[in-house]
Amino acid sequence: MESSNYQFSGGRKYKNDEITVYWKPSACVHASFCYRELIEVFDPGRRPWIDMNGSTTARIIEVVNMCPTEALTWKWNDEQKNETVGSEHTNHVKFRRPELTGFSVDNDAKDYVSVKIIADGPVIIRGDFTFKYSDNKKKFNNGLISLCRCGKSVKMPFCDGSHKK
Repeated sequence: MESSNYQFSGGRKYKNDEITVYWKPSACVHASFCYRELIEVFDPGRRPWIDMNGSTTARIIEVVNMCPTEALTWKWNDEQKNETVGSEHTNHVKFRRPELTGFSVDNDAKDYVSVKIIADGPVIIRGDFTFKYSDNKKKFNNGLISLCRCGKSVKMPFCDGSHKK
């Protein structure tokens, strides 16, 4: 699935023998699930900040699936395993970053909107929706936005991570 036709840009890849984790920093809203749950793997004070040998593959998948955005996604290195990944693995590239694979997006699965409120963080809205604010209106198809709740963002109404400062 991942070949020269499916290039990853705007981030980094980290691998162990079983999976590859993709990090897209521009999508990160600093919800902190990764390092709060598994500092042995996700340590923002270390370079490189992801150590794929810090825990079991199952635990890494579990924590990556907690990420409320597409900042962290994953896939099996054995391409056949990727074909049978279920939707409970919310951050598998098949669902979050299909452009990194040979999978097509299931149009029937896109007709949803989910809203997550992150403790001490933003509101994450994902799916097919129209967002109206001030005099602006934007339609999102399989989109994702992060809305500020702390009032400190310089990109209001969107979160810029200022709540972490």
